[in-house]
Amino acid sequence: MAPAERTGLVCRAAQRFCALRGWSTLAEMPLPNGRRADLLALLPDGGFAIVEVKSCARDFLSDQKWPDYREYSDRLYFAVDLDFPQDLLPEDAGLLVADGLEMAELRPAPAHPLAPARRRALLHRFAMLAAERLSALTDPAGRAERRAALRVE
Repeated sequence: MAPAERTGLVCRAAQRFCALRGWSTLAEMPLPNGRRADLLALLPDGGFAIVEVKSCARDFLSDQKWPDYREYSDRLYFAVDLDFPQDLLPEDAGLLVADGLEMAELRPAPAHPLAPARRRALLHRFAMLAAERLSALTDPAGRAERRAALRVE
């Protein structure tokens, strides 16, 4: 299976895992530090979890950006499939493992609470992006107009 296809399947399993726990997710969430989280989940208690999806060992070893995600989450998880060599992943992050569209938490993510001001700013960013994506679904043609208007202001 190609890495992109594997990433897509693991991401779908992770989104289902989150949904079953009442977590609301946004995929490809831009963060203020210029990084983009694979999944940012808003938890029922108002906390945030980032789920970083890895398709293979090479994907993990070539990507050293993941420590930057800790700044914008209360919990950091890696999501992989059954074939991924789990011993490569850091012990101080949660571990989610997919088998098809099923996913299990093999290791909980340690908590590292966000500062209140950062949490508020991240919640605002999360809400704005969610609303923009929903609006784009209901009015695809208007999305370009809204984006152009925002650039002019």
